[in-house]
Amino acid sequence: QVQLVESGGGLVQAGGSLRLSCATSGFTFSRYAMGWFRRTPTKEREFVASMSGSGPSTYYADSVKGRFTISRWSAKNTVYLQMNSLNPEDTAVYYCNALILSVDYWGQGTQVTVSS
Repeated sequence: QVQLVESGGGLVQAGGSLRLSCATSGFTFSRYAMGWFRRTPTKEREFVASMSGSGPSTYYADSVKGRFTISRWSAKNTVYLQMNSLNPEDTAVYYCNALILSVDYWGQGTQVTVSS
């Protein structure tokens, strides 16, 4: 069965960096697009970044463009989100997403808290 397990969240000061990881299993990782979303108390779910399965295409929300980088390591079936220049508005629970045959799969989420 499809499993997505996020890690790497934590508490960081404004201006700092974190790298989130999402380890996957149960599907052919290289075939499908992967993404990151986040949820805050005021936003139910917000798109952050995504990356195509077969090619290098990446997409970012305007709010994170230039600060966050999504990448994937097929040998480890893992997708990453490098987050730099973090600010308090980035505080959220971050979720890994896989879109597989029109079905969305989600991890359990990892909390990121940015202090000012």
